[in-house]
Amino acid sequence: MRRRLALLAAAITSLVLVAFLVPLALLVRTVAADRALDAAISQLQSLTSAVATATSTDALRLTVEQVNATAEHPVTVLLGDGTVLGAPVARTPAVELAARGRSLSVDVPAGQQILVSVQGAPTGPAVIATVVPKSDLRRGVTTIWLILLGLGIMLVAVGVVVADRLAVSMVGPITEAARVSHRLARGDLEARARAAAGPPEIRDVATALNHLASRIRELLRAERETAADLSHRLRTPLTALRLDAESLRDPQEAERIGSDLDALERAVDQAIRDARRSESASADTPGSSPRTCDAAAVVRDRVEFWSALADDTDRTVELDLPGLHDGPICVALPAADLAAVADAVLGNVFAHTPDGTPFAVQLSARPSGGARLVVRDAGPGLSSSSGDPTTRGASGAGSTGLGLDIVRRAANASGGTLRLSEAPAGGAEITIDLGPPRRHDADMTAATASLWPLRPARPARPARPR
Repeated sequence: MRRRLALLAAAITSLVLVAFLVPLALLVRTVAADRALDAAISQLQSLTSAVATATSTDALRLTVEQVNATAEHPVTVLLGDGTVLGAPVARTPAVELAARGRSLSVDVPAGQQILVSVQGAPTGPAVIATVVPKSDLRRGVTTIWLILLGLGIMLVAVGVVVADRLAVSMVGPITEAARVSHRLARGDLEARARAAAGPPEIRDVATALNHLASRIRELLRAERETAADLSHRLRTPLTALRLDAESLRDPQEAERIGSDLDALERAVDQAIRDARRSESASADTPGSSPRTCDAAAVVRDRVEFWSALADDTDRTVELDLPGLHDGPICVALPAADLAAVADAVLGNVFAHTPDGTPFAVQLSARPSGGARLVVRDAGPGLSSSSGDPTTRGASGAGSTGLGLDIVRRAANASGGTLRLSEAPAGGAEITIDLGPPRRHDADMTAATASLWPLRPARPARPARPR
């Protein structure tokens, strides 16, 4: 914006200077020419009395020679009898016109010729002539033009500097407001713009931006409290379900349902902690829960969990996972979030494909760091009539439409991507690229790798997801 304002000031100043300096330059050239011509005419007029009263040609020749000895421009006297005194001059039509009693000036290749008619001379009408060279007609014009050009450049420079100083007073507050908006977009709800800087309109924008930031913080706080309250309300039905599970006569059934309730209760507790997490707490604060995990351990655990249901529904599972001794594959995603991603894509296979449909799970390390998780099936594939299935709330199969949106957001949060395509067998293929962790996150992951799985694997058959 500063550059555009400077260019605008330079353009306007240049137009004004051109409108003023060009006529002034032409006027200077005209004045210089008139000054040279007036000087030459005065010189010629000083000879008119001598020519008009001359009684002897020799005396008049001597007078002309004395004038030419000191004159700036050579003078010629053409007498009525054809005698030419001084520098030779051709008898042009202009000379003949002057001889008939008309003084004039005409343009010639060397400059401008001045002809003064003298009537009443003893030898008849005479003509006094001289030529003013072009150099004398433009003497001093170039210097004045250079001075005017320099003055114009200086005025343009001054105008640009003044416009730039004025632009700083406007651009600075605008840049600060833009910087604050970017900080708000990154989640820094403490960012505020200085409402006392800049013109009144920009101050109004800064005030509105600060009000918007405060409003966003209030809405987020209300949303977190609502989510936390809703999660807390789930504790009552969880307690009732736990009592029902403890009253079962079959110990294996009681253990299986109790294990499911433990996992559900941990998920509810995690939801409450996430909802009431302080806005100012940094996710990268040393000592906090690790923001990375071993993707191999997490995916292996989730595949083991879903394999039980695959056996129940006659599905064959093709696995391509790192071995237990291949080392960890660290990704920039918490273990709970990656588990939710794996559950979402594997749960879709069971929810949207018929029983007996085979599927494959592949996990590999990316050359640039991180991991790539690919889940493909031989089912009917993704429906093209329901729009983008990764859009939140969009579902063509009667579900909530949140699963793939959760996967997409988790992949983006790790610095990766989510891609949907058609599998070689004709079904759906979901490719999830997960980014690598930062240095201190990777150290925390290595130190806490033994904490996963968060719950023991259940040999019992899980309930079919809905």
